[in-house]
Amino acid sequence: MFEPLKKMFSGKASRKRASMPAGERAYVIGDIHGRFDLFEELIKAIEEDDLASAEANTTMILLGDLIDRGPDSAGVIRLARLWEEYRQIRYLTGNHEEMFLESFDDKDVLRHFLKHGGRETVLSYGIDKKQFNKSTLEELQQWMRANVPQTDLEFLAGFEDMIEMGDYLFVHAGINPKKPLEEQKPRELRWIRDPFLKHKDKYSHIVVHGHTITQDVDSRKNRIGIDTGAYRFGRLTALVLEGDTRRYIQAVEKKSGKIKIVKKDESA
Repeated sequence: MFEPLKKMFSGKASRKRASMPAGERAYVIGDIHGRFDLFEELIKAIEEDDLASAEANTTMILLGDLIDRGPDSAGVIRLARLWEEYRQIRYLTGNHEEMFLESFDDKDVLRHFLKHGGRETVLSYGIDKKQFNKSTLEELQQWMRANVPQTDLEFLAGFEDMIEMGDYLFVHAGINPKKPLEEQKPRELRWIRDPFLKHKDKYSHIVVHGHTITQDVDSRKNRIGIDTGAYRFGRLTALVLEGDTRRYIQAVEKKSGKIKIVKKDESA
C-alpha cells in the first residue's frame, strides 16, 4: 500500500541514472584549442588513472576543436596521433577542424578561419611571422598546401560527427532539439548554440559536448558541457564515465604557470 507513495516522494529511488555499457570506461576530453601543455599533462593523468582503476575496455573520446587559438595546434595533432598508436581513441569534428580543412580551397573560409584562431594554427606549422603578415590569402593557401602534412589533413578529415555509448551521446557543439538523431546535420552538430543550450527537456541521451566555453563543467539534467576554456582560462577537462558514475580530471594552469591536476567526483 505504501510502496507507490514511497516511490512518488523518493525521486532518487525511482530515477534511473544514465550509465555506460557494462565493462566500458570512457575518458571524454573537451576542446583543447592548441594547448599542447595542458593536453600532455592531462594524458599523463588519464594514463595513471586508468592504470589504477579496475580492468575495463577503455575508450578516449576527443570532442573536437583540437586546433586554433592556442599556441601549438600542430603539436596537439602530433601528440594525439602518437597517443592513438597504443590507445583506442575516437574523435569528433569541431567547427575549427571544419574551417581549417575548408580553408585550403576557399579564401572566404580562410579569411574567417584566420580571424577566429586560425592564425595561431598556421604559425604553429612554422611559417615566419613576417612572412605571414605580408602574405596575401592566395600566398597563405600556397604555403599551407606545401607545409601542412597531408597526414595531418587526412587525420582531421577522418573525425566523426557523433558517438553513442550507452545512455550518452557525444557531439562537438550539441544537437537540434527539433530533430531525431538520424536527421541531425553535421553543421548543426559542429556549430549550434542557443536552441540546444536553452532546451530544458530531456533528450534521448545525456548529451556530452564542448564548443561553448564555461569556467567549469556545465552539468545539466539533459547535457554536460566540458569546454572549460583551455585557451582562455587554462583549464582542460576530461569527463570519466563508467557504469552510472561520473568524475572529472582537469589539467589547470596556475598563476605561476605550473599545471596542476585536479580530480573530483559527481553523483550522476
